[in-house]
Amino acid sequence: MSIPSANPTPGTRPVAVVVISLVLVLEALALLGAAAWFVYGLMTQTPLSMGGAIFQLVLLLLLSGWLLAAAHFFFRGYRWTRAAALVWQLFVIVIAFPTFTSGLVLPGLLLLLPAAVVLLLIFTRPVTDYLTKGSAPGAV
Repeated sequence: MSIPSANPTPGTRPVAVVVISLVLVLEALALLGAAAWFVYGLMTQTPLSMGGAIFQLVLLLLLSGWLLAAAHFFFRGYRWTRAAALVWQLFVIVIAFPTFTSGLVLPGLLLLLPAAVVLLLIFTRPVTDYLTKGSAPGAV
């Protein structure tokens, strides 16, 4: 009978990786929802600048696609996704604090809390070990 080790086996995925990936997917879906709302606004109102409105829509769609890709590859264990997730969470915090302090407490918390969870989990030992293993030569 073997004694289970404290370290997870190489094939297991830490729970923190799943949580971070899920938060990234939910943020990407929120951006897609914002893009859909933006399209609805474009169809029902006249924008001040059509070029600016189209640029904003394209930016929302590109950011949501990038977040979905980052979430997918983070889940698979690619090291570069850690920086992508970290930078995105810092952007979210930059938006969350003025939102929170301007009196919009619920939207501010909805932005701040998931970003804080990701920032706390992304530097834990299991996540670091998993991402380091995932980017090693010959690793899947």
